[in-house]
Amino acid sequence: MGAVVVWWQTARTQRHLGNEFENNGQDFGAVLTELPFVFLAGAVVPAVVWGLGAWLLGRRRRPASSESSETSEFHA
Repeated sequence: MGAVVVWWQTARTQRHLGNEFENNGQDFGAVLTELPFVFLAGAVVPAVVWGLGAWLLGRRRRPASSESSETSEFHA
């Protein structure tokens, strides 16, 4: 929802949606072409950032790959 709100508040979007005198220059093609990309970016970007953060944190917590005598052959 944040991506849609930011997109809606831009001057370019307001210009296309009729923020002119008596709605002159309305262009709903901008909504039909840009809004799907805004939804996609609003869904994909947070998921990628979260996944990248989880991956980086997982790499930090994982111990170095040194063989210890306590590990069994099933966990190797």
